[in-house]
Amino acid sequence: MSTTAGAPGREARGEAQPAQTRNRKRLIAFGLALVALIGGAIYVGHWWLVGRFIESTDDAYLTADSVTVAPKVSGYVTDVFVADNQTVQIGQPLVRLDTRQYQAALDQSNATIGARNADIEHAQALLTQQRANIAQAVAQEEVARVSLRHAQDEVARYTPLAASGAETTEHLSELKSNRDQAQATVAADHAALESARSQIGALTAQLTQAHAQLEAARASAAQSQLDLEHTVIRSSIAGRVGDRSVRVGQFVQPGTRMLSVVPVQDTYLTANFKETQIGRMRVGQPVEISVDALSGHTLHGVVDSFAPGTGSQFALLPAENATGNFTKIVQRVPVRIHLETGPETHKVLLPGMSVTARVDTRSSRDDDRRIEAENHRE
Repeated sequence: MSTTAGAPGREARGEAQPAQTRNRKRLIAFGLALVALIGGAIYVGHWWLVGRFIESTDDAYLTADSVTVAPKVSGYVTDVFVADNQTVQIGQPLVRLDTRQYQAALDQSNATIGARNADIEHAQALLTQQRANIAQAVAQEEVARVSLRHAQDEVARYTPLAASGAETTEHLSELKSNRDQAQATVAADHAALESARSQIGALTAQLTQAHAQLEAARASAAQSQLDLEHTVIRSSIAGRVGDRSVRVGQFVQPGTRMLSVVPVQDTYLTANFKETQIGRMRVGQPVEISVDALSGHTLHGVVDSFAPGTGSQFALLPAENATGNFTKIVQRVPVRIHLETGPETHKVLLPGMSVTARVDTRSSRDDDRRIEAENHRE
């Protein structure tokens, strides 16, 4: 009797368990669907509010404006003061060339300056002496003129006397001879005075030429001093030494590439965005940066500037599209991005590293409306 009564109970429990399992599966499926719906809504909302304004590219690299170090004068390298990858400061000596020939040239220029100073002193002395000679000639001419006037007065006084017989004609003839001699003396002294005055111009020109030669000698000495200073090649920027090819004993000419100085502390990012991506980009927009060498770290920056043309415009051989074989290719525009990082981060950032850049363009929405209004036609 008890066995018969227990059978229906077991059957009821057996039917209830599948129902509970089905309800649990429905609940799980509903939960998963709800989670997926919420997740999808969040994703769509994020895309609508943020994601559609994010422009990203992995065609981006760290860049630094490195400086090539080259000598301004030729010579043999006597010293190399820096090693590969060494940090240098502005004005720090990098390389020194043999100074002997440049020191000799400077000494010769200084000696030439001394000789030109002596020439000036000599010309000034000659000019002073000539002025004294002129003063003496003026005095001599004046004495001669006084003698001439006296002789003329004597002739004028004795001519009537000789005519009346009160004075002999021989005496009058002697007086006239003295007068003529005085006139000749005046003429000779005047000619000597004019000759002395004419020499003033030549001596003044000689002095001017000596001054010009002195200035030329000083300019030569200044150039020799510069050449001597240029035998020590210094760094024009702060950074790290790279691509060092200079060696002691090497002969270098002006412009010979010796090494490069890379300002790693001023590294920036160059990102090549498609032309379809830069329509909403503006200077000052925030940028998130992922550096391949710093996986797991997100750096920050801002858009600094845009290139004045696409990369193809600055190619060595620009594309010629005025043919029948045109194929449209999306161009890329280099965008410079300023890194907002500290000194510790800059230590591990090196030019040439690959990065991924994501620009938030939400700040340009007002610009989009203004552009649309500007180009709207009724």
